[in-house]
Amino acid sequence: MEKHTISVLVENKFGVLARVAGLFSGRGYNIESLSVNVTENPQISRMTIVTTGDENVIEQIDKQVCKLMDVINVTDLTGSHFIERELALIKVKATPKNRSQVVEIAEIFEGKIVSVNKCELGIELSGRAEKIDDFIALLKEFGIIAIARTGRVAMSKNSECSE
Repeated sequence: MEKHTISVLVENKFGVLARVAGLFSGRGYNIESLSVNVTENPQISRMTIVTTGDENVIEQIDKQVCKLMDVINVTDLTGSHFIERELALIKVKATPKNRSQVVEIAEIFEGKIVSVNKCELGIELSGRAEKIDDFIALLKEFGIIAIARTGRVAMSKNSECSE
């Protein structure tokens, strides 16, 4: 099953997030990641939902979410040109023996060291989800202590130019 990135514009009101999440859980659909924040218009929020399913499941999700009160627009971004980013904070074991290797890997991935102590490093990394997955895979051999990820934020890349 393919991962789908769905962008949902909603009115910035109390309870909207709970209704959308409730729709997913009530129908047995899993949310792999969810990010919500206000847009350039403080009355509208953008939800970015990553879920899996075949075309029929995604079509049902789109239709059901569209029917919810306070939902303005639903767009499945998958297969189109879209901008996406995710932020991760990763604590990894770093001994004097392997610290330079961990720092070198972080630099290759354009990560930022945000915390240092005797036995671990804290690294901040942003980018596409696949980049973060690849980075985490390389760090596993050193011993990952903890991971915190924001979830994907995304929007359509193409928009109409107005003059």
